[in-house]
Amino acid sequence: MPTIDDIAARATAADGAAPWDESVTMALREGLADVVSKDGVVAVVVGDELALVADPPVRRNGLAADLAREVLSTHPDVARAWSHGNHPGAAALAASLGWSRVRDLWVMRRPMGEDAPDLPPLKVPAGVSLHRFGERHGDTNELLRVNAAAFAQHPEQGDMDLVNLARRMREDWFDPEGLIIATPTSKRGTWGFHWTKQHSPTLGEVYVVGVDPSAQGRGIGKLVTLAGLHHLQDAGVTEVLLYVEADNAAAIATYTSLGFSHADRDTHVMYARPDRDI
Repeated sequence: MPTIDDIAARATAADGAAPWDESVTMALREGLADVVSKDGVVAVVVGDELALVADPPVRRNGLAADLAREVLSTHPDVARAWSHGNHPGAAALAASLGWSRVRDLWVMRRPMGEDAPDLPPLKVPAGVSLHRFGERHGDTNELLRVNAAAFAQHPEQGDMDLVNLARRMREDWFDPEGLIIATPTSKRGTWGFHWTKQHSPTLGEVYVVGVDPSAQGRGIGKLVTLAGLHHLQDAGVTEVLLYVEADNAAAIATYTSLGFSHADRDTHVMYARPDRDI
């Protein structure tokens, strides 16, 4: 009998994208998810979100749709689901359930290393200071404050609290050197941050970039993004990826100016029930 991990691994190999994201992975690890597995199909419910994956050998026979309907009947609060990699099977299933496509999340990528375009030099303007997380008293509270303000309309990131922050910082990949904070030199407070993530010796990520709305227009987002990219380059990665909302034109313009690009295959799609507010 294949395990959940076996099915997820085979699905990742077949689809080119993992069936669930970091939040679902952490919930599974910590026993905070409701899991239903049947006939090679796995449904994972975390809060109001459904993650569904079918083992490639059992696809295209209605089993995923059957399990989805069963789980929705027993979990009436479920309101949304992601299709990582914009899988056509997910689109067909969503249509059969009457769900709508409500968000597109892009993965953008940038090569690094000797054969890649050079990064712009890091020039910290007057009035701004950069430091690694933990070097100043109050970094934790300020990080949470700026994150909440920057992502007030973001369904996942904006809800990060002290417990969630601690959970992320317990992950093996966490490195305080890769969490870069921008502060004004003339007063207390934080203007922005860039939390980088290193998946492997060769793959890095622009994990979270947050800017306090009161500091918008100062170039803080591009500054901390570039600082993090230099950190990842110094760590030896050969590729950096990031996730960005497809309708966030300002962020996409910034990332494009720093050498990132998007391919059609690198799109994640959220579907939502028509009777739920997302």
